[in-house]
Amino acid sequence: MGFIWSLIVGGLIGLIAGAITKKGGSMGWIANIIAGLVGSSVGQGLFGAWGPSLAGMALIPSILGAVIVVAVVSFFVGKK
Repeated sequence: MGFIWSLIVGGLIGLIAGAITKKGGSMGWIANIIAGLVGSSVGQGLFGAWGPSLAGMALIPSILGAVIVVAVVSFFVGKK
């Protein structure tokens, strides 16, 4: 059950990051989950694990990291 909870929280983090960067409409659920999980790792690595935590992910650094991941990926993969 913990794995499913992590996927749900990762998807929500990715959804929030997509909304912040205005790229959420072009991302699917799988991309949101991947962006949320990778962004959580990046954000906690860069900013530490402070603030409220859910499913083992510090929410604020995770969202910041997911915004970075979505922005970088959309820069390289975005339509020209």
